[in-house]
Amino acid sequence: MLSISPRIAHTLMLPAMLALAACSQAQTPPGKDAAAPATAAANKGELPAVLKGIEKHGFEVVSEFDAPGGLRGFAGMVGGQQPAAAYVTADGKHVLVGSLFDAEGNEVAAETLEKLVAAPMSAKMWSKLEASAWVRDGKADAPRVVYTFSDANCPYCHKFWEAARPWVDAGKVQLRHIMVGVIREDSPAKAAAIMAARDPSAALLENEHQFDRGGIKPLPSISREIAAKLDANQVLMVEMGFQGTPGILFQDAQGQVQRRAGLPQGNDLQAVLGPR
Repeated sequence: MLSISPRIAHTLMLPAMLALAACSQAQTPPGKDAAAPATAAANKGELPAVLKGIEKHGFEVVSEFDAPGGLRGFAGMVGGQQPAAAYVTADGKHVLVGSLFDAEGNEVAAETLEKLVAAPMSAKMWSKLEASAWVRDGKADAPRVVYTFSDANCPYCHKFWEAARPWVDAGKVQLRHIMVGVIREDSPAKAAAIMAARDPSAALLENEHQFDRGGIKPLPSISREIAAKLDANQVLMVEMGFQGTPGILFQDAQGQVQRRAGLPQGNDLQAVLGPR
């Protein structure tokens, strides 16, 4: 799954958020576009024309940095999500996107990408998640927060909820469910029933405990306020790079936002939820 940490190899490809264990496909609600992260202008003068050629592959320049061997280095992102470095040759006619290593095997741009791209991107993503319409599952003072885009009808969301019980019940993890309605016709109404409840956290638990019996009863009608929140959640889901549920985001030990599309498997569950 895609991670925004520059410690991962930087390749020129649009992020493919296809999950083996995920539900449905989310589409951006009509009339709304998934917002791409804003990029800054290069800080060392005019951009080489050759960079225009890789824009069609989704590369966006954030800033120029010093590069060895007569190259010009540019820190940027691919698809609005994956940090990557681009190197323009001295003649300005060619550009290489990827990892450049020194004689000791150190990646030349790793720290630069961390500082100029990954860290600001992570902070912006986390801020957007915090400001979204989420439902708390777990203690408010739990030391670890994990966001998950959830559909009330999604069996993999339910399996993730079940798998997380030891961490949540022990007070180690707080799950924040960003509810969307993308799987079945009554998914939005079920999400609305949870979000509009007097106690949304209790309504969420009701849906999970009764999941095998159909889950929570959908609302007969959805208010404009809840409908707007559901639309915003779906836009955010697409913006964060997810096409199905669950879409999971958490912070690693370095504070960088990591993501998982679909149900975490095996030892990866501990990477998401932390030590048990």
